[in-house]
Amino acid sequence: MRSPTRTASTTMRSSTAAALAVATLIGTGILTASPASAASYKCKTSKASIDTANYSGPWADQWDVTTKLCAKRSGSTVYGYAKASWDGPVFAEIDNAHIFDAARSRLQLKRSQSGTDPVKVSKDFPGIEAKLENSNSSGNYNGSYTTGTVTWKAGSSKGLADGVLQLDWRRCCGGYHSHPFTASPAV
Repeated sequence: MRSPTRTASTTMRSSTAAALAVATLIGTGILTASPASAASYKCKTSKASIDTANYSGPWADQWDVTTKLCAKRSGSTVYGYAKASWDGPVFAEIDNAHIFDAARSRLQLKRSQSGTDPVKVSKDFPGIEAKLENSNSSGNYNGSYTTGTVTWKAGSSKGLADGVLQLDWRRCCGGYHSHPFTASPAV
C-alpha cells in the first residue's frame, strides 16, 4: 500500500503537468490564431443600379448589383477576390440564354500609391454571364457569383482589389459597357 503523502505528491505533479500542458496548448493556439487574424480579408461593398440596355418596354428592368471587393496580405503576397449579388428584373418571357452577347467580372490587383493605382494583375471571370442569365421559374433574375482568387507578389508595396462588371447586351450598344465598383482597402 502506498503512503498517502506519496499519492498526494504524485497527484499534485500530474495536475501540475496537466495544467502546464493545457497552458502550452492555449498559448500555442493564441500564437497561431494571431497570424490568421492578421491575414483576414479587408473588404469594401458598393452598389449600382444598371439599366437593361437592350429593353425599352414598360416593365421595370433594373439590375440592382452589390459587389464586395476583398484583399488580404500574407507575407509579401496580396490576394483578392470579388463577390457580386444582384436583384434583377422579372421578365415574363425571355430567351434565358440570350440577355447578353457576353458578360464578365474583371478583377484587378493594384499597387496602392498616391495618384492612379497601377494594375499589377488582371483576370476576367466570364462565368458570371451564365449566372446573370439564369432565372427562376417565375422569370426572376436574382443571383450571385464569386470570382476565384487572384494573387500578386507585392513585396513591401501595399495592394488592393479593384473590379468592374462588364456587360455586352445582346444585339445592342456596341460591345462591353463597364460598371465599376469601389476598391477594397489597401493591405
